[in-house]
Amino acid sequence: MTEPLLHIDHLSVVFGKGERAFRAVDQVSLSLQAQDVLAVVGESGSGKSVTMMALMGLLPSSANIHANSLRFNGQDLQAMSAKQKRQIIGKDISMIFQDAMSSLNPSFTIETQISEVLKTHLGLKGAAAHQRCIELLQLVEIPDAKNRLKAYPHQLSGGMSQRVMIAMALACEPKLLIADEPTTALDVTVQAQIMDLLRRLQQERHMAMILITHDLGLVAENAHEVAVMYAGQMVERSHVAKIFKRPAHPYTEALLAAIPELSIGQKRLHSLPGVVPSQYDRPQGCLLSPRCPYVHEACHQPVLLQNSPFGQVRCVYPDISAISTSQITGVSA
Repeated sequence: MTEPLLHIDHLSVVFGKGERAFRAVDQVSLSLQAQDVLAVVGESGSGKSVTMMALMGLLPSSANIHANSLRFNGQDLQAMSAKQKRQIIGKDISMIFQDAMSSLNPSFTIETQISEVLKTHLGLKGAAAHQRCIELLQLVEIPDAKNRLKAYPHQLSGGMSQRVMIAMALACEPKLLIADEPTTALDVTVQAQIMDLLRRLQQERHMAMILITHDLGLVAENAHEVAVMYAGQMVERSHVAKIFKRPAHPYTEALLAAIPELSIGQKRLHSLPGVVPSQYDRPQGCLLSPRCPYVHEACHQPVLLQNSPFGQVRCVYPDISAISTSQITGVSA
């Protein structure tokens, strides 16, 4: 079997030290083949973005990052110098950030910001860089590309700003594109346009893509596989069709139950009681146990990610659909 394009083995990210240390990402492992699309889903604070920021080297110095292995395209990222990493990050691995309006620098024109990427990674300057900027804006379907290059970010709509961010991410023809909530704060029509654009470009350019989202509708339409995260841990990973047909983890089941389109006829949307555990109230064993309707005595012991017929799942029950009422003790955390 060929080596995956991206391989992350037991990545952990801890902020702070001593008693104030907080494990934002806990032993997350991911692999991604070239040209595949992986969705990473979970509610806010589950560690989705922090995982990818750790890979990109964009976390502050207060973050303590450890992994057994971080490999990209056959290269060991942990063994590289900062200079060597800069030749990969932003070029072969690029990222679209959540809020385009705040990610673009308001003091510089669109051309200046795209040209900086081209100069840093490809050495393009002058007329060559200018022509490439026009081509990139045309690629992401921005009309009147030549004149738009002279615009400042505040002169663009949210959808146009997001297209500019996509153009910058694709400037160096990356092998892996990380899209972090690419449709946040956009209206429904523009969301569909942006996702159609990303899907088309991913297929045409044969890129691998990691889609970070909390919208399972986007996952169903755009991803091949999905990894579900909760409180910094990966709790399930499987093919998209399997996840939607038969979720193996109670948290995945709850996420699916909360989709409005799947709740037609019900009086209210399904929700889990309680909140995601914070730094100071993390339970022993399964982190979902205080909120889980299937909680059992065994759930209060450490639970590891394990292989099951449905993919990988971090649960003492590898198939929650097979649990009988008699198996559930109802023990609270």
